[in-house]
Amino acid sequence: MPSQPLFRHLFSLGLPAGDFVIAGSGPLLAHGLIDSIGDLDVVARGPAWRLAWLRGEVGPAPIRPARQILFFDGQIQVLDRWFDWNVDTLIEEADIICGLRFLDLPTVLRSKRRLNREKDHRHIRLVEDFLARGQPLG
Repeated sequence: MPSQPLFRHLFSLGLPAGDFVIAGSGPLLAHGLIDSIGDLDVVARGPAWRLAWLRGEVGPAPIRPARQILFFDGQIQVLDRWFDWNVDTLIEEADIICGLRFLDLPTVLRSKRRLNREKDHRHIRLVEDFLARGQPLG
């Protein structure tokens, strides 16, 4: 996984690993539920957000009231929040895989249900099936 281009792009930003969590479909990739993703949603706090802010342009995110900074033609989206959840809690309760923090799958499931886009429906089923089987996480 770390050898994939999206993760190489993320590493090149130099964000402190303890101050961000990968959200969206990234956790499904990390748990082996899907084979590829088109972008990375990175929720950042404090030092990671400030560093991203110094390197990019802040704009509104699709999930309001979040703000985002896009890198690598939008392949990396650094956001200052994820829905109305506490960013510190999301980071502290994340699954750590290959040294990176990923949203835990129950939170991914809740966020995908809230979005309820056509592209999320398959991911919802994959996560539900995975959690129902009681697979160990991480």
